[in-house]
This record gives sequence, structure tokens and C-alpha cells, in this order.
Amino acid sequence: MPDSIRDMHEEEITRKPFDARLMWRLLGYLKPYTTWVTVAFLLILLTSAARQAGPYLSKIAVDDHILPGDLAGLNRIVLVFVGLLVFQFLADVAQRMVTQMVGQWVMYDIRKAIFGHLQRLPIRFFDRTPIGRLMTRNTNDVDALNELFTDGVVAVFSDIFTLIAIMAYMFYMDASLALLVCATVPVMFGVTFWFQGRMLRAFRLARSRLARLNAYLQENITGMSVVQLFGREGRHADRFDRINGRYLNANLESTLYYSLYFPIMQLLGSIATALVIWQGSSDVIRAQIEWGALVAMLQYIPRFFWPILDVAERYAILQSAMASSERIFELLDTRPEPGLDKSGPKKIRGEIEFSDVWFAYNDDDWVLKDVSFVVKPGERLAIVGATGSGKTTIINLLCRFYDIQRGHIRIDGVDIMEWDVEVLRRRIGVVQQDVFLFSGDIGANIRLRNWEISEQSVEQAARDVNADRFISRLPGGYGHAVTEMGGTLSGGQRQLLAFARAIAFDPDVLVLDEATSSIDTETEAWIQDAVGRLMRSRTSIVIAHRISTVRHANRILVIHRGEIRETGTHEALLAAKGVYHRLHSLQYIGGARQ
Repeated sequence: MPDSIRDMHEEEITRKPFDARLMWRLLGYLKPYTTWVTVAFLLILLTSAARQAGPYLSKIAVDDHILPGDLAGLNRIVLVFVGLLVFQFLADVAQRMVTQMVGQWVMYDIRKAIFGHLQRLPIRFFDRTPIGRLMTRNTNDVDALNELFTDGVVAVFSDIFTLIAIMAYMFYMDASLALLVCATVPVMFGVTFWFQGRMLRAFRLARSRLARLNAYLQENITGMSVVQLFGREGRHADRFDRINGRYLNANLESTLYYSLYFPIMQLLGSIATALVIWQGSSDVIRAQIEWGALVAMLQYIPRFFWPILDVAERYAILQSAMASSERIFELLDTRPEPGLDKSGPKKIRGEIEFSDVWFAYNDDDWVLKDVSFVVKPGERLAIVGATGSGKTTIINLLCRFYDIQRGHIRIDGVDIMEWDVEVLRRRIGVVQQDVFLFSGDIGANIRLRNWEISEQSVEQAARDVNADRFISRLPGGYGHAVTEMGGTLSGGQRQLLAFARAIAFDPDVLVLDEATSSIDTETEAWIQDAVGRLMRSRTSIVIAHRISTVRHANRILVIHRGEIRETGTHEALLAAKGVYHRLHSLQYIGGARQ
């Protein structure tokens, strides 16, 4: 199998079958529902005792009423038996209902915790973690925990109570036959642990390969236009087939062990039954026990082994939950960004200072090298440079998507490391080149479901950037449905919505990161005058390739290979005949040739 298939999407396969620390953390999610869990345990105890009374009633019926010919007494036993069945039915329904409700409540809490935690993780985490793996955390892994809570922990106690009840009845009737049945238990547990250990490995291997499968599937669906454009359907289908085949093999391995395990356990149960028939019949013939006791004992034997098989099943669920909880808690233990500081400032003046800033995404591969500049409140700063020079990285650092390795970044004189990231980002409005729109409608994508922003503010923001010109022509206007990622809108329309979104949040600092690069000339003309007005009252940073979009800035920084090479106004930089002049000349010549 090619090594390329075993990539970052697959996770390390752990081998620890049970982790008490993880189980304790899982059980902690039951704490808010302690009353309901207690009710479930009481119902389990009552149903276990009632369910196992049936064979003992058979003993009484045979010995005390059938053999002596006491029909009236037999009728009373039948009525008692029917009453126990009704009670057992009602208690069992109530217990299952309570257990399922608790399980669903816990799953709701865990999904909510995962999603909330994901929103607070740094961007660097998402750079190195495949989305498919994160989807698996919130779907497959949580479903595995659902089985633990609804059909695992509580059900194990049911099996334990059932075994205790059966053994009590069996030893009460005949200790020697009960011991004969119990003699097979060590063998059954030995077989169980041998098979379950191998099923654990196969299951965790399947879980790891499922994460890879989900990641590859998500990646290809997202990039389907590229796949079809370059005719890569066949190659991608072949690789998916290999990844899917590895997942299939892992599941087939666990299926093999599962298929062998239950016939072996049934064979051991049959052997125990045969021993009881052989020994019990001899005891009856010698008049050491009564017929009713033997009849009841034979009814108890399959009941005795089924809880053991159930415990084995629960062990498999436990293994699944351990594998899933390891992944979930690894995610939840990932250090988030600092939380919201309620006492933080609600507005900023907009003074920005980069002082001797060095930054690298990977080790010492420096993207920014000793970058220093100051933006005064209300100033309009432009940053230009070739692709890969570090322009967008400056914005990423300003929004604290990443932390710098050397130097200082200050906002209003306060080091950026001392700012709460939520407060900071709330005051910075960024319009990016690649606009992400959510499924919903136009209005919801402008306000991002911040209902503090009124309908009037949404419409005013759209008018400020002239987005209302196309919104008014859409069916439904601001209520027009937007598909996932805004696929039904043009690039220019999506960009106008991004401008409106930034303005609707009334930021103190406005950042345009190649925001007009995908807009046609007509659309750009719509927003140039509006953006000019909006920048007058805000500190503004404009990143652009096109010189025409930055020529009116108060100051222009020219960055080249991670270093600031030139700074000044448009006219002064042209007169300097440096890097900016070359960029201007190349664009002018390129534009003339076109």
C-alpha cells in the first residue's frame, strides 16, 4: 500500500483498552442528570429481580401444584406470573425511556462543548488539522459515546444485577448444580478477553481509517470543480477505492472475531446445559432434588449466560467509547485562545505599531524579518508587494490569528498579547479576497446573525458600498436565499457583501486584503467612493497588487521578501525609482499590452 495514503489524516492508533481517567471524565457528563440516572438504576434493580422470578415460579408450580394435581394453586401461580410480566413490561419501558433521554441530553452537551471549543481554537490548529477529522469528532465519535451512555454503562449494571439475581435463585434451589454452572464462567471470561483484545485493535484501526476516509471525501467534494475541470475523476476514484478498501479490511477483521466469538460462547453454554441435565437427572432419580428444581435450573442456564454475553457486548461498546473519548478529549484539551474579557475596551483609537517583528509559520522559515512601522489613528496605510512577500501575514498577525516569535505588536500602545482576542477582532473589520458566505439569506450573511445589528443598519451598510444595487434585483431582496459558500452569486457580488458585512459591524480599524482584486472595473467603481468616505473616520490598511487602488493612501509600505524596502507617498516612491517604481511600470506595461 502506498505510503502516501497513510498521511496526516490518519491518527495514531492507541492500544489502551480502558482508561479510568477518561471514563471518569465521561461519567462527569452525567452529573447534571443524577436524579434521572438514579431512577434508571432503581428500575433496573426492580426489573432484574422481577424478570428472574419466573423460573422459580415454575419450580413452585411443578413441585407444589402440577405433580400433586392442585389446579387452584396453579391458577394462583399463573396470576402472579402474569402480574410480574406486566410490572416488568412497565418498568422496562420506563427504564429504557429514561436511559435514552439521558443519553441524548449528554450527547447534546458534548456536541455543544466540541463546537464551542472549536470556535475558540487558534487558526494554526486548523492549518494542521484536516476538516474531515474534526467532522468525525462531532459525528461518529459522539455517536460512539451515545452507545456507551444509552446501551453501555447503565446496561452493564442491569447485567450485573441480573447475574446476582440468577445466582441467588440457583444457589437457593441447589448449590451443587449452581457451582457446576459457575465452573464454566472462568473459561467464558478467558475466551471473552482474548477475542475482545483483538477486536479492540481492529476497531481502533477502523476508526483511524474512517477519519482518513471522511477527510478525503470532504476534501474532494469541496474541490469537485477542480477535479472535473482537470479530468481527475478516474484517478481520485481509484485513490478513494484504496482508502475505502483499507477501511473495509479493518472492519472485516473485527467481523471475523465477532463471528467466531458468539458460536464459541453458545457452545460453552450448551456444554453447561448438558452437564446440568446429566447431574440433575441423576439427583432427581436419587431423590436428592425435586423435578421442579431441575426444570427451573435449566431455564436459568441460558439466562445466566446471556448477561455474560451482554457484558462482552458492552465491553466492545466500552472499547469504542474509549477510542472515541481519547480523540474527543484530545480535541477539548487543545489550548484555546484567551476568552472574552468583559472589562476590555469597547472601542480603540486605532494606533498600530509593529516593532522589530519576526514571524515564521514553520520553524525558522521567516516570512517577516524585522518589520517595523507605525499607523497613526485615522491614517490610511497601503501595503504593496509581490505574491508571497508577507502582506497578508501582517494582517493575520494584527488580528492575532498567529503569535509572533520576536518583536512586539501594539494596539493603542498596549502589547497585542495583552488584548483579549475577541475584543480585538470585534474592533477590526477585514475584507478578504476570498469571501466565505454561509447558507441562509443576504441579510443574515451581512449581520452574521448578530441581532444587535438592526435591519436598517444592514440596509445602510449595503447602500454604503452600493451592494443594494444588485440586492434590490434579487428575488426576496435581503431575504434572498444564499447557498453554501454563495455559489449562486458572482465573485463581485460576494465581494460587495463582504464590504457590507465589515461596515455593518462598525469597526475602528478597516482592513482591505486584496479586497478588490476579483471585482470588475464597474463594480470597483461602485465601491471606491463609498470606501473612501468610510476610511476618513477610521484607521485603514489596504493590501493590494494593483497600484491604482493604493495611490491615494497617506503612506505606502513596499514589502519585499518579508522586509520593508520602501515607504512614502505614491509620488515620492515613483520618484525614488525603486521597487515600487518597478511594480508600477510592470503593471502599466502589462495593462498597455492588454
